[in-house]
Amino acid sequence: MDWIKPDWPVPANIHAATTLRDGGNSQPPYASLNLATHVGDCPEDVAENRRIVRQALKLPAEPFWLQQIHSANAVPATAGSEKPPIAADASFSRQAGVVCAVMTADCLPVLLADEQGQTIVAIHAGWRGLAAGIIDNTLKQLPAHRYLAWLGPAIGPDCFEVGDEVRAAFVQRHRAFATAFKKQGQSKWLANIYQLARINLWQHHIDQIYGGELCTVSAPDCFFSYRRDGQTGRMATLIWRD
Repeated sequence: MDWIKPDWPVPANIHAATTLRDGGNSQPPYASLNLATHVGDCPEDVAENRRIVRQALKLPAEPFWLQQIHSANAVPATAGSEKPPIAADASFSRQAGVVCAVMTADCLPVLLADEQGQTIVAIHAGWRGLAAGIIDNTLKQLPAHRYLAWLGPAIGPDCFEVGDEVRAAFVQRHRAFATAFKKQGQSKWLANIYQLARINLWQHHIDQIYGGELCTVSAPDCFFSYRRDGQTGRMATLIWRD
């Protein structure tokens, strides 16, 4: 199993990774390291894939999996995830040994960590969640420290065509979001989801932002992509601290 190790200058006690699509047990169209239980994959294969990830990354605990609903809900993560997943799109913790996690297949995973290495955050930032305020609602619940951000693999700005209603949802929030859209034809725009997240983070005075270069749609050997394939698996982006 291979994975992406975020390149960002966080304290040494902060660990993070994004899984790739290879190295698991799932069969097409979920081949092969699908980590989602809600996409129609064989439950036994998903369980084995999650075991592979825990072992390969030497995770201190089972990740705190969420039932992601494209909302603005952010919740504190607790050790283990034996209980049914909470319906939310971000989790955070100040506890060592807790693994915050989000699953994606085109939506943007956003990780945050403070400069002291105390607080960790994982955010599932699809366009609906971003427009609803998932970043804002998460940061409202965090201590007032300086944070670093890392943007994981997501649908790239050359692949994400949206309609007028998506652009309007952001521009109505703040006119600064208009710079993340490029006209593509009548009532069509190319949206830069990385830039939408950056603008939102800048609004909260977070300017140490890393990542945001990897397109899930254009790299089928590495990433699952819902926009490209429809029925498909999910990668996980995880963060934990010692």
